[in-house]
This record gives sequence, C-alpha cells and structure tokens, in this order.
Amino acid sequence: MIKRYSRTEMSKIWELQNRFQCMLDVELAACRAMNEIGIIPDEDLQNILEKADFNVDRILEIEEITKHDVIAFLTNIAEYVGDSSRWIHYGMTSSDVLDSATSLQLKQAGELILRDLEKFSEILKIRAKEHKNTLCIGRSHGIHAEPTVFGLKYALWFDEMQRNIERMEAAIMIVSVGQISGAVGNYAHLSPQIETIACEIMDIQPVNISTQVIQRDRISEFLNTLAIIGSTIEKIALEIRHLQRTEVLEVEENFQKGQKGSSAMPHKRNPIVSEQMCGLSRLLRANALTALENNALWHERDISHSSVERITLPDSTILMNYMLNKMINLIENLIIYPENIKKNLDLTNGLVFSQVLLLELTQQGISREESYRLVQKNAMICWETKKSFKELVLDDDRIMELLSLEEIEEIFSYTRYKKNVDFIYKRVGI
Repeated sequence: MIKRYSRTEMSKIWELQNRFQCMLDVELAACRAMNEIGIIPDEDLQNILEKADFNVDRILEIEEITKHDVIAFLTNIAEYVGDSSRWIHYGMTSSDVLDSATSLQLKQAGELILRDLEKFSEILKIRAKEHKNTLCIGRSHGIHAEPTVFGLKYALWFDEMQRNIERMEAAIMIVSVGQISGAVGNYAHLSPQIETIACEIMDIQPVNISTQVIQRDRISEFLNTLAIIGSTIEKIALEIRHLQRTEVLEVEENFQKGQKGSSAMPHKRNPIVSEQMCGLSRLLRANALTALENNALWHERDISHSSVERITLPDSTILMNYMLNKMINLIENLIIYPENIKKNLDLTNGLVFSQVLLLELTQQGISREESYRLVQKNAMICWETKKSFKELVLDDDRIMELLSLEEIEEIFSYTRYKKNVDFIYKRVGI
C-alpha cells in the first residue's frame, strides 16, 4: 500500500501565510548578504533577524490603503522591527521580492509533485510485474490487431512517467532562481554579489540576467511540464475508459460500497475518475498556454502576467497534486477481469494470427501479393461467417500445399507474442 499525502500540503504552499513567509525569506537573505559585504551593520542585522515578522490580516488592512501588496508587507514588517527596518528592501524593487518568492513557492510545489510522480511510477511498475504474462488483444483504430501482453500497457506508462520525472526535475531547476538586481535589473544600487550570496542562502541560483522580472519562459516551461504530465494521465485514463466499456469490460474502476453510478439507472458503474482526469487535463493545458502568453511583456516589465499567475500557479500545482493522488488510488485498486481479457482475445475466432500466416506463406516462395490474397480471402469468410480462421485455413487446399500441419499449429500459437517481453521490461527498467 502506497502512503497517501494530504493535499493540504500543496494548498498551504499557496496560502498567504507561506507567500509572505517566502517574501520575508527573500528580504532576510538580502539583508544577510548586505551585512556580509558591509552595507548593513551587525547590530541592525541582529535586530532584523530577531524581530522581523508579519501578520497577514494586518498586511491586508494596510493594502486597503496603499493598494500595493509589497509596500503593505514592508510597512507591517517595519512595525515589528523598528528603526533597523530602513535596511530592509534597501536598493531593491518589488519584483526582486515577488519573483524570488514565487521561485521558492514553485520549488516547494515542484518537489511535492515530484514525490507524487515517483509514487505513481512505483504503482505502475508493481502492476506491470503483476500482469507480465497476461495475454490480451492489442488494438489499432479501436479494432483488434494482434495479441500482446497486458502488463506492457503499464510498462509503457511507467516508461513515460520516467520521462515526466526527468521533465519535472528539469522544470524545478529552471524555476529555482532568484534576482536582487533593482528596478530595471542592472544592479544600479546593489552589487551582483549581494544577489549571489542571497540566492545561496535561499538554495536557489541567481539568474544570469533579468529586467525588472525573472523571465517567464521559466514558468512557462514549468506549467507546460505539468500539462505534459496531465496528457500522460489522460492517456492512461482514456485507455481505462475504453477497457471498461460494457462490451469490453477488461478492467473496471473500483466501485466502493454505497457508491452510486446513476440517479436514474441503479445498475450503472461508471469510470468516473478516469473521465474526471480527462477533463482536468484540459485545464492544465489551458494554463500552460496562458503561461506561454505571459512571456511577452512591455519593455523591462509590466504586470499583465501577475494577475494571471495568481490563479494559474496555485491552480495548476494543486490540480496536478490532486490528479496524481487520484491516479495512484485508481491504478492501485483497478479491477482486472482475466476471463474477459481471454474472451476478447478469442473474439475474432483466430483472425489475430493473419499476419503470422501471411509472413509464413511469403517464406514459401510465393509473392507477398499472392500470400495476402490467400489470407484475406479466408479472413473475410471468417468475419462474415464467424467460422474458425484456423479451420478455414486447414480447408484451403492452396495454403495446405505450402504449409504443413506442424507449421499451422506453430502459426496459431500465442508463444511468439510473449517471447520478447523480458527484453522490453528490462529496457524500461522493470
């Protein structure tokens, strides 16, 4: 059983208490850096570190008057610190604090998402091992194609999740940056050394260059990574939805005691979580598009991105956290029906062996076109009459001139569809 984590962990990252705490962390890191290079006296720094605090309600009260969140924040801190507060925010601009604080929040959120991704991947790996030898029908265009192994579905998703983990790690790194570079990013009032020291204290990297803001291609990459992860979740959920259809019923979402599927039809057991995941993935993509649009700002800065990010950043990260935890539960408890998998595998009366027959006939010296004609002729009869494809082949004099009974038995065997599964599992790391 995989341990669950409360989604309140993620939501707390975006509450005002943590937002202002991250902003205070930036300010204190800058003060420490300015003290280190001799700008802020030791006595004032000690006073700042001991007394600096804030009250969310008080900040909001002040903002009602100032109409400026950073000024309200600084005013409230000054009420705690006193005279030494003159050094807080010295030479800095609002975006130095806001953008660096956002980086800290995104780093926190990204690390939670990364943890969820790793747990989800582990569940996929467990289920892949469980169904490593479960033969099923593969489908292309929704139509029966050739036999495959059910565990390969999980293995495919696991492999994609490894890439999502790599993407998430890269996205965390790309947003884990800070700036303390002043009103237009040219360090007119503070040395770049202050930024370097402060970022080291906060365990983030200084940006190479900024304007008044950290450039939004970074946040765009982060949200687009979430959108890609969402698309993987949608891929999995869509497969479950198809496999749970009444006519197929190879899998089913766990239906808990007391759960109801329909207000009108008491018999209904619907793939509601999978449908929910397909819908929610659209929100992640929409927010990712908005993040792309946020990259273009006027000159050194405008605030057209700011209002958007107050919605998209918490919404996308909280949503991603929610979706991953729903998927962990869904896959861990997904019901598999082996008898229906076998029934569907045999549904077309052996037509799934048509390609093997085609290949074997071409090896007997006749043209591919002639081989195709012979196989398709019998396949169409099988489709129309529901007679056994194998029996039709055995009754075809031309085919039996070319193949022995032993070769026919080998053709209509499932063995070949499992022979390289170990190789695939090893390659994807299962």
